Amino acid sequence: MIYTVTLNPALDKTVEIPGMALDTVNRITEMRTDPGGKGINVSKVIAKLGGDSRAVGILGGESGRTLEKLLENENFTTQFRFVEGQTRTNIKIIDRVGHTNTDINEPGLTVTDADLDALLNDLLAEVHAGDIVVLAGSLPKGAPQDTYRVWTSACKKAGARVFLDADGALLAEGLKAAPYLIKPNDDELSRLAGKKLETIEELTAEGQKLLESGIERVVISLGGRGALYLRKGSTIYAEGLKVPVGSTVGAGDSVVAALAYAESQDMSEEDAVRLSTATGAANVMCSGTQAAERSVIEELLPKVRFSKL
Repeated sequence: MIYTVTLNPALDKTVEIPGMALDTVNRITEMRTDPGGKGINVSKVIAKLGGDSRAVGILGGESGRTLEKLLENENFTTQFRFVEGQTRTNIKIIDRVGHTNTDINEPGLTVTDADLDALLNDLLAEVHAGDIVVLAGSLPKGAPQDTYRVWTSACKKAGARVFLDADGALLAEGLKAAPYLIKPNDDELSRLAGKKLETIEELTAEGQKLLESGIERVVISLGGRGALYLRKGSTIYAEGLKVPVGSTVGAGDSVVAALAYAESQDMSEEDAVRLSTATGAANVMCSGTQAAERSVIEELLPKVRFSKL
């Protein structure tokens, strides 16, 4: 089973505003609301791929109930713990005239150590050896910065393979517990390294250092340039696919979803690269944080080009 953990979920309200401008009235031409948060996005994509997952997380208030209700139609189970406060609402503004995507994110609710411990215990009661646990996204207010280190260690002790998708101090702390897989983008890896990494060679070298620290898989997203897939003794560079852009929100989450699904299906390294590249591109073509259909992903698979470095 794949478990996705979203400690700071959100209702994602995606609006389209042609020619958006500051200091004036802007009019919305299209709008949609989706249940969001990185782990939830991962579960949505896994379901489209044909896999099983359970979305675990913390919700609050009426907005939390709305998010939970929206997930009733999804093909995965949920395991939420409700706390005081309101689940945040994030606004995604798409301007197809100006070719921009702007995110405005609320801070969200505040959690206690007891809230986090209770949810972790709920998760550990379900996780078995061989399962995959995806820890993804920001933390709510009140959560310690070492939360992902603590959760990674606990899930590893239960025999799970932990996929960590976080940034900044949250990633740095999580790395101390050596998760199975991490997926930083080039900017996140640069911040982690404390220096700007631009070339494929520089990014590869930094990724290899992480492998030496005990991490099994390092996937470095390069945006439109593609991605690097590293494991001990192997580095693969996959070119980015050129597709019409609907929304870039959740593109990285779809790559994590494909990698988790591929791992759960014991796919070869090459097939995992193909699937994650095609899945990421297919989800860029979608509006909001809705997940692309498997048929669209299948159409893109033959177009994926990669090489071993």
